[in-house]
Amino acid sequence: MPASFLHGIEVIEVPNGPVPVTVVKSAVIGLVGTAPEWAVASQPGIPAPNQPTLVSSAIDAAKFGPLTRGYTIPYALAAIQGQGAGQVIVVNVFDPAVHFTSIGATAFTFNTQGVINLGHMGVSNVVVTSSPAGTTYSEGTDYTVDAINGIIKMVASESGGSIAPGATVLVSFRYADPSKVTDSDVIGSVTGGVYSGLQALQTTYGTLGFFAKILIAPRFSQSADVATPMSTLADKIRAMALIDSPASTSVAAAIANRNDSQNAFGSSSKRAMLCFPQETFFDAGIVPTGVTLDSSGAPVIAKLNANAVGPYSQWVAGGMAARDLAKGYWWSPSNTPVAGILGPDIQLYASILDPASDVNSLNAAGIVTVFNAFATGLRVWGNRSAAYPSAAAADNFISVRRTMDVIEESVELAMLEFIDQPISNALIDAILASVNAFIRSLIQRGALAAGAASFDPAENPPAQIAAGQLTFDIDVMPPPPAERITFKAFIDVTLLEHLGQTSPITVDAGVL
Repeated sequence: MPASFLHGIEVIEVPNGPVPVTVVKSAVIGLVGTAPEWAVASQPGIPAPNQPTLVSSAIDAAKFGPLTRGYTIPYALAAIQGQGAGQVIVVNVFDPAVHFTSIGATAFTFNTQGVINLGHMGVSNVVVTSSPAGTTYSEGTDYTVDAINGIIKMVASESGGSIAPGATVLVSFRYADPSKVTDSDVIGSVTGGVYSGLQALQTTYGTLGFFAKILIAPRFSQSADVATPMSTLADKIRAMALIDSPASTSVAAAIANRNDSQNAFGSSSKRAMLCFPQETFFDAGIVPTGVTLDSSGAPVIAKLNANAVGPYSQWVAGGMAARDLAKGYWWSPSNTPVAGILGPDIQLYASILDPASDVNSLNAAGIVTVFNAFATGLRVWGNRSAAYPSAAAADNFISVRRTMDVIEESVELAMLEFIDQPISNALIDAILASVNAFIRSLIQRGALAAGAASFDPAENPPAQIAAGQLTFDIDVMPPPPAERITFKAFIDVTLLEHLGQTSPITVDAGVL
């Protein structure tokens, strides 16, 4: 009713029509792991532990430190960005205030350049005393500390230092130790409204406007203790959880692990992608225990510069995100080229012709693997989630499940416009028009084979409508991947009758 008296005519504009349905982002990776915060701690804008941070460029990635042995995030970001595209929401669970190893008072001797190499990078809480103990020296007055490289340098006496050249001293300190990160750190928790680990990825719709749709926790996900919560989170935010196998796992063991509920590969979740095996790559990462000193006493950082082995999920995730952006989320991740790897860490027999090949046996067990045959390059290989072969529904195809996720979430978010409007035929028509226009656009793009939204009065009795509830049906079918292509070949001796003829021989639609 109008708020004031009117003896006359007025027009009130009521917005009540279809609204556009915006497709949610699919090429977003959620990465949980460890980063060498100590290596970049002096730079501005360094993300705090357990704070979800969006990485869209190499500059963003640099905030999580250089490739450093023992830390997973820099390696994963390099693998993802090496595929050419994709955004990453990063949660670093490594906290140097928590994850460290303490070294008690240990004797060190200053070399001729007045330097001590502690043998560990990322040091803190350094205390230097005389040997035997008795005098505690002051940092800044008697010595300086290069915390990144683990180097102590004495201050010369003419500059106020009180340590004698060549002195032996006792040093206690801590060094950053990523091996102290536990599965529970990665899984995280919700305590007092504070989210950590994997659980922090639940907060990103409120802070960034979208959820990650591809979840990875390289190295940690090979544990069932982490893999299971990853799949649970994937259910909540409509994502896929990429699960790894341990290094040097054989094909037979990987398949046998599908029958072990205590193993990460024992999952039957339609949200889990089982990534096997691990991959070899050239590792130019820093060795945090390898710092040496040059002739002037300056630190020289050691890099591995050798082949190493890493979890396959990080490359698969990057390939999926890149294909989403180049082709569409309705394309299977299978047959996607992988850059940056040298091959699997075990020997795999790959063939598209032999059902007994290793890659076919793995795919038949619901395991995504790597394909490498003559002149094919390395490719992601496998269309099915861990739900296969126990589940026969079409959404055991990864691409079908992901397409349904995008459709469902996109429609839900678009309905905010209609929530709390008065229920009427106009409202029902507007909702149907909005969803059906969206579905038609997906059909045109190839994301759906067919589909439509409908309103069935039988599903909406008066009592339900009186309670403010409406029910609509959405019937759609995403295109399944062409996993198997069969030709029937016939030897037709009657074709010999055409020998010797000079005119073209027509066989069905072709010309010989």
